[in-house]
Amino acid sequence: MKQEANDRADKSAISRRELLKMGAVGGLGLFLGAGVMKGFDIVDNNKPAASMLTNANGIIPFYGRHQAGIVTPMQDFVCMGAFDLTVTDIAEVRKLFQDWTAASARLAKGEGVGEESNNALVPPVDTGETIGLQPMSTTITFGVGPSFFDDRFGLASKRPSKLVDIPAFKRDELVEEWSHGDIIVQVCANDQQVAFHALRNLARIARGKAVLRWLQQGFQRAGAADPKGATPRNLLGFKDGTNNPNVADEETAKQIVWAQAEDGAPWMDQGSYMVVRRIRMRIEVWDRTALGEQEATFGRYRDSGAPLGATGEFDPADYTKLDKNGKPVIPADSHMAIASMGGKVKIHRRGYSYSNGIDLKTGQLDAGLLFICFNRDPLQQFIPMQTKLAELDRLNEYIEHVGSGIYACLPGVKEGGYIGDTLL
Repeated sequence: MKQEANDRADKSAISRRELLKMGAVGGLGLFLGAGVMKGFDIVDNNKPAASMLTNANGIIPFYGRHQAGIVTPMQDFVCMGAFDLTVTDIAEVRKLFQDWTAASARLAKGEGVGEESNNALVPPVDTGETIGLQPMSTTITFGVGPSFFDDRFGLASKRPSKLVDIPAFKRDELVEEWSHGDIIVQVCANDQQVAFHALRNLARIARGKAVLRWLQQGFQRAGAADPKGATPRNLLGFKDGTNNPNVADEETAKQIVWAQAEDGAPWMDQGSYMVVRRIRMRIEVWDRTALGEQEATFGRYRDSGAPLGATGEFDPADYTKLDKNGKPVIPADSHMAIASMGGKVKIHRRGYSYSNGIDLKTGQLDAGLLFICFNRDPLQQFIPMQTKLAELDRLNEYIEHVGSGIYACLPGVKEGGYIGDTLL
């Protein structure tokens, strides 16, 4: 079977993956082959998306109609943190977002968070670990969780109806310290130290107003490791993100990703809803699983990424095809079959693998996926998908959802304004 898969891989064309890492490792392959959002008519043609405009120094502008880091082609690393506010005065929250905006615009350009005084008697404004380093395509993306709209700041009436509390799905093993948060900050960059530096300094600016609730760093295969830009693989060894939508197409992005004023929260116009799930993989169990069972679990060949019974990675899946014993070639409970949702729903995945060393209680690897997705309406997109996956997906034997959060990612900001100014 392995040789056959290799032969299929040699024949398959990957020209449609010219865009490096667009929608890469997202979701453990969650929702592979999913269709479009109910009520819309979108054709996902898997055409390569145009790269986000950057200059020779790797700068992705912080200011713009949308926040960067949502439909931006994926960078190599992520450093994501959730904050809890420690103040109750909305003016202090507003000041925090203003300070974060000024610092983020500088960080995106590869600068320190502020001008240094060179006064030897006071701490430096910036922590300094990126002095001399390039911007490395840094993006910083901000969102607010449901708890941001409780009774502390008088914003309850502005909570979008789409910003629902994520329900407890079947088989969830959620840990509170890996879930929720008033504010989410996603930093992505093509250098791990650059990404960590940005979040570290934003946390420093927040002192006295907000504290980190959780922080998770993640990675995918570096662009230099795969110059051809083939679909990346997750830690289970399978290609991940094959059928992510072409969000470089404005109409596709509008219908799948970007919130609109008519959706019920005008201040969210051109923002998006982010779902974050920390998914631990039972790597040791998976590594002892036969190749045939692994491929049946995903519904794809490991080497080529093609649907079972097909040849190329981007060939359509045939769920009606039967083997010589009269059974579906793609098992009905495979990850791909369950996630297809009958071709009616699609999200934009932008997740990263993670490794936190060894679980000292079990002696096993603490590694998996920081699943990140963006959607216009979680009630119609992510939640029904994950409900079905949690109930039926064969992959559940090898994964465990331990963290969860949903956030309203704010619209982009113009120079002179600040992130969240449409809300605050």
